[in-house]
Amino acid sequence: MEISIGKTKLKTITGDITTQSTDAIVNAANSGLMGGGGVDGAIHRAGGTAILEDCKKIIAKIGRLPTGEAVITTAGNMPSKHVIHTAGPVWHGGGQNEEKKLKNCYAESLKVAMDNGLKTIAFPSVSTGIYGYPVNRASDAAVEAVIDFIKKNPGALFEQVIFCGFDSNTEKEYARALKERI
Repeated sequence: MEISIGKTKLKTITGDITTQSTDAIVNAANSGLMGGGGVDGAIHRAGGTAILEDCKKIIAKIGRLPTGEAVITTAGNMPSKHVIHTAGPVWHGGGQNEEKKLKNCYAESLKVAMDNGLKTIAFPSVSTGIYGYPVNRASDAAVEAVIDFIKKNPGALFEQVIFCGFDSNTEKEYARALKERI
């Protein structure tokens, strides 16, 4: 599925985010930035020790990464140039501001990309793995946040934003969310 917002193409794919040849991929990180399970562990394994070394420097400077915030590191051995790490919210049923925090993950990641002059970025489905956020609700929040950011920041000049689902069911939810906003 692909749509355009101004000059920015938004598309959904099924695949391994660690293999994307974009300016940046986003990591659904934990607040300690030391790797973990799911996409976070996969990114740290694929990128190698350079990512962990950058993350250690960030943590030494700022402490734990607050939920909804984002920072940038090298991508190490991966084809992308950078990794933007964002700490997503844990799902508690929707009553603890999870949607706002999740939207902030996407907006802050795009802000970091914009501030670094990046043109292409690939997102995983943030918080839908071990953090338990329902994929249908996460896809709605993610697509809305990305479209809002692009519309409010036309100077960002993103060429492409990819929603990379690890499986076809996840990709289908992001495609549905995009279609509903055309």
